[in-house]
Amino acid sequence: MSTVCSIFSQVLKLIPRAGFDAAVRKHKAERNAKGFTCWGQLVAMLFCQLGSVNSLRDISNGLAASEGKLRHLGLPEAPRRSTLAYANAHRPWQLFQDVFDQLLDSARNLAQQGGVRHKFRFKNKLLSIDATTIELCASVFDWAQFRRTKGAVKLHLMLDHDGLLPCYGVITDGKQHEITVTRQWEFAPGTILVFDRGYNDYDWFEKLTRQGVYFVTRLKDNADIIEIEDRPLPHRSGLRSDQVICLTQQAVRSDTPPFLRRVEFYDEEQKRTLVFLTNHMKLAAATVAEIYKNRWQVELFFKALKTSCKVKTFGWHLSNFMVLLRQQLFVYRNLWKWINDPFHAPDLAPPQMELAFG
Repeated sequence: MSTVCSIFSQVLKLIPRAGFDAAVRKHKAERNAKGFTCWGQLVAMLFCQLGSVNSLRDISNGLAASEGKLRHLGLPEAPRRSTLAYANAHRPWQLFQDVFDQLLDSARNLAQQGGVRHKFRFKNKLLSIDATTIELCASVFDWAQFRRTKGAVKLHLMLDHDGLLPCYGVITDGKQHEITVTRQWEFAPGTILVFDRGYNDYDWFEKLTRQGVYFVTRLKDNADIIEIEDRPLPHRSGLRSDQVICLTQQAVRSDTPPFLRRVEFYDEEQKRTLVFLTNHMKLAAATVAEIYKNRWQVELFFKALKTSCKVKTFGWHLSNFMVLLRQQLFVYRNLWKWINDPFHAPDLAPPQMELAFG
């Protein structure tokens, strides 16, 4: 018979205790603690979030009502309201930022171990940048006014192709233009960015080039360019031209405008010609086209986000899941089986004794 602990216990086991304790020592977060540990604070606040509790008193009372099931969570007893309030007010928030970073790194490592990495030979970091509008109910979220009868926010996202996990995101009102937000971002030299024509900004292109940051995008049909050199093409299907160019607008105001590349590719599958623009002078022309094709990963991420979480009212499916989760926190059943089939009755076998954390 397999040993199964409560769902809440299994959720907590996703947080490596050794890493958490190391972060506590790093930030000296328990320097003046009087019995109530940082782990206990984390358990209490996760109970607040997962149980949809609205006040510190309700946290204390809710945990006290489950007193016999707390020890296996690493919490000897339910904290008093005043104790939890003091901990939240005086303990360093940087502790929990470190814990979040640990979990994000763990997720990235798992993705990479599973072979989720960009498929190119170059070692440069590859990032896709895009934004999507998330419609909200204007009557519920009046702060997100978008049109007369609709509300919306815009999610600006940076997707790392190593692991296909987002590495940065900003939420603005729905009317905010993509390039206005992205101009403020900084990137490490050598990074390759890929984005669509919505980010077309020649001054930003020049700034990236001066900083040693590469980009791949599509050239606008009406772009005014000066052709400098035609490069030889390999015998590869689809490639039509590979040219060194500069943008007329930059050439007029500078004696040394940055050189760029114009790569023309015919997509046989969709029967259309695509013209790409990049400041990377050494990549093969076919690689430039393939990099832009991989930008589709960020579109798939947005599709998965909107499909899995019906976010028009910040998630009907997600809210249903959270309602079920808060009802099941102290139920003894396998977490992953429950996630895959939450309405299936749990096994009737009695729960086994659990080992305490720490």
